[in-house]
Amino acid sequence: MEIFVKALDRKGVAFLHLRSKFKHLSDAKVKEGMFIGPQMKAVFRDEEFEKKLSEAEKAAWLALKSVCTHFLGNKEAVNYEDLVGDMVKCFRVIGCNMSLNQQVLDSHLDFFPQNLGAISDEHGERFHEDISMFEKRFSGRGNRSMLAEYCWSVIRDT
Repeated sequence: MEIFVKALDRKGVAFLHLRSKFKHLSDAKVKEGMFIGPQMKAVFRDEEFEKKLSEAEKAAWLALKSVCTHFLGNKEAVNYEDLVGDMVKCFRVIGCNMSLNQQVLDSHLDFFPQNLGAISDEHGERFHEDISMFEKRFSGRGNRSMLAEYCWSVIRDT
């Protein structure tokens, strides 16, 4: 969601809608798209937000929602590879830079279990928490070594 919000036009009606919806958040958090679970769910349910998006932004938004509900949730859709591929294409159209999270998601779909949303280790870590640990270890710079190390950790754990 961060990447999507960063790609929105700062003076556009969709971004201004997010700002007015989350008045209690700092401007920096809204600009960076730093939303927690309940806030993301509120945006997912907000029909006004969808109406204020441009055509390309709306396509990317719907693709993101689809991946979140049909792949990252508790039930994996049969066509999850198509969903992720569509999201990546739509994000490229609106000018989103592909983060390491998206690259791992796009390149290593076969590593993810069927019920990704329900999978958790003893500390409750999930994919975004795992990958953020690697990003911190590599000083926030995504490179091939970091991606390889993450993939090996997934293989080791399974």
